[in-house]
Amino acid sequence: MRGFKVAKGFDESSIILPKRQTKNSAGYDFYVAKDTILKAKSITLIPTGVKAYMESDEVLKIYVRSSMPMKKGITLANNVGIIDSDYYENPDNDGHIMIQVMNFSDNDILIKKDERIAQGIFLKYLLATDDDTTTTRVGGFGSTK
Repeated sequence: MRGFKVAKGFDESSIILPKRQTKNSAGYDFYVAKDTILKAKSITLIPTGVKAYMESDEVLKIYVRSSMPMKKGITLANNVGIIDSDYYENPDNDGHIMIQVMNFSDNDILIKKDERIAQGIFLKYLLATDDDTTTTRVGGFGSTK
């Protein structure tokens, strides 16, 4: 099972959960939870108000929408966001997915609430034969070392 829920601290009636735009779309579009100003030549975390649940051998990869670089002058600061299954409901931020964007333009940009900013794709992943990791996540954004 996999899907999306509203993260704690956000009004469920004001958050749009990610959704695909067509039946053959791979990506679920993520919407902005509140108006956000992206300062010129800077990196900003954009709130979505959303968390994602998935099977333990799955990952949610976040990509910028293809129109963003040309239309807005922004891209993902980390190229691809990785949301691990154990990020869901972590004690730091409940698994709230923030989209880390870089404004590479010379102007500040306003990203409006409910604007589509990124897309997420669920994928299965494989482990190496000798993988014996047993550590568990205890934090939120940037918590793994």
